[in-house]
Amino acid sequence: MSGPQPHRALPPELLASPEWREACRRRDFTRVFRLAKVKAGIYPSRIAALCGMTPSRVGEIMSGRRSLAHIDVIERVADGLRIPGAMLGLAHRPWEIPSPVGVQEPAPQLQSESEVGSEAGSSGSLDDLLALADGQVTRSTLTALRSSVEDYWRRDDQHGGAALRPAVVGHLRYVTQLMRTTDDTLRRDLHSLAAELARLAGWAYFDARQYSTARAYFTQALSLSRSYGDRLFMANVLSCMSLQATYDGHPADAVALACKAQDTARTVGDQPLVMSMLNMREAFAHAALRDAVACHAAIGRSRDAYERARGQEDEAPTWVRYFDETKLIVDTGIALARLGEATRAEPLIAEGLRREKTDQQRGRAFHAFWLATTQLQQGKIDAACTSAGLALDLSASIDSPRVAGHVHEFQRRLTPHAGERPVIAFEQRMREVLG
Repeated sequence: MSGPQPHRALPPELLASPEWREACRRRDFTRVFRLAKVKAGIYPSRIAALCGMTPSRVGEIMSGRRSLAHIDVIERVADGLRIPGAMLGLAHRPWEIPSPVGVQEPAPQLQSESEVGSEAGSSGSLDDLLALADGQVTRSTLTALRSSVEDYWRRDDQHGGAALRPAVVGHLRYVTQLMRTTDDTLRRDLHSLAAELARLAGWAYFDARQYSTARAYFTQALSLSRSYGDRLFMANVLSCMSLQATYDGHPADAVALACKAQDTARTVGDQPLVMSMLNMREAFAHAALRDAVACHAAIGRSRDAYERARGQEDEAPTWVRYFDETKLIVDTGIALARLGEATRAEPLIAEGLRREKTDQQRGRAFHAFWLATTQLQQGKIDAACTSAGLALDLSASIDSPRVAGHVHEFQRRLTPHAGERPVIAFEQRMREVLG
């Protein structure tokens, strides 16, 4: 059976129209499909054939009864309708990059630690060619790239990191190529940007629960930061790896990584806010091991370090400033919840949720899940289902397999209470939201 037939390019006037660009930027596929029909004459059955979807699903999307969030499907739509990747926040699509006649490009590959600083994949990508042709990096180039990284982190907070992976990896390859073509004066800054992009790529794959790939990118970030001597950023990457090890069922490794991160940070001098965050990562790992004594000791060290950091937050690295008093409170509650100390954990997590900004949707979804967990541990079925319902509603607007996994995990814990009214209502709502 043959695949979808190739589609010619969309009309230039449609691609250039503000209405189309805004629909793509928002990933409003209801509007995208309607515009494709009205402005380009591509009817639903044709859209379905081009994008590898069923006509009924396309109809549901066009009527607004269904949305698209999974990155693989979004990439299929981009390829089927020939929507340039940048319009949808994706890396350049393969069909946007002309291949040399008679030469087959190798598939892009993740750099191993030993390959950092070398070419990150195919030499024929548009970004690579532009970098090679220019060969110049200015301060304004660095400012623009840093702005992109800041925007990626903001979007990660608001909508989850899974959908960002192609764009982040594309930027990482671009910056890595620039490192090979620029002079020494800006190379350190490019190394710093590449390390941050590699950490962000690792985080995005971690959020997608693709732990092996995440670890490879974290390793790349660690190697890059070591190459230009930023030991505080090395501690930051080690802390990410510690958190992943906790999630991946390797809590002993998580403890070792968190302690190594602390040792690395100490070589730089007194960094109380960094140490507060790193001790909390250690507390998470001890909680996963059910080592209450070690967990409480790490929480105490985190709290003490935070008190020393008060008034000095502006002196801390920008990447750790998210760790404020609200984060300290809610993370303490989560560590206690992991230990099974639900009575002490519940008010802390509830207070953290009350304080959190409404645009931090993924964080709020996680914390609502943990609040529901503590309430379920105490037998508060009605309250637990209400809190889990908040996590469920928030998860509908973000692309985070980690959040979805937590919601499903909570639903499994409800099995002993399957006949109770709050549980029946929650599971019905779960079917409506997650399908």
